[in-house]
Amino acid sequence: MDNIRPIRTDEDLAWALREVAVYFDHPPALGTADADRFDVLSDLIEAYENRHYPIETMEPIELLRAHMDTTSRTQADLAALLGSRSRASEILNRKRALTVEMIFKLSSEWGIPAECLVAPYRLAA
Repeated sequence: MDNIRPIRTDEDLAWALREVAVYFDHPPALGTADADRFDVLSDLIEAYENRHYPIETMEPIELLRAHMDTTSRTQADLAALLGSRSRASEILNRKRALTVEMIFKLSSEWGIPAECLVAPYRLAA
C-alpha cells in the first residue's frame, strides 16, 4: 500500500479525504491493493473524526422532533401514526414514554432507527 500515513491534523484529514474520494467514483475490486488502501484510509479517517469531531447522540424525543421538522411532519401526523392526538401530545411533552409498539411504528413507517428511540430519557414531572 503506497503513501499511507497517520492522520494527526486537519490537513492530514483533508489529504486522506481527497485520496479516498477517487474510489467513490471508481470503486476498487475486492482483494486488490487499491481496495486495501481504501479500507485502511477509511478506517484512519473514521478514527480521526471520532476522536476530534465526535457526534453527540440525540435524546429520543429531541430526535423525534428533529425528524418531524426535517420531514415536514406535524403533531397531527404523529397522532395519526400513534392512534390519538392526546398520545402524540403526551409523547412530545414527555408525559408518556414511548412503548415498544410506538417505537416499531416510528421505525417501520417513518424510518427512524429503533435503537435511536430506545435510549433512556426523562419524562416531565
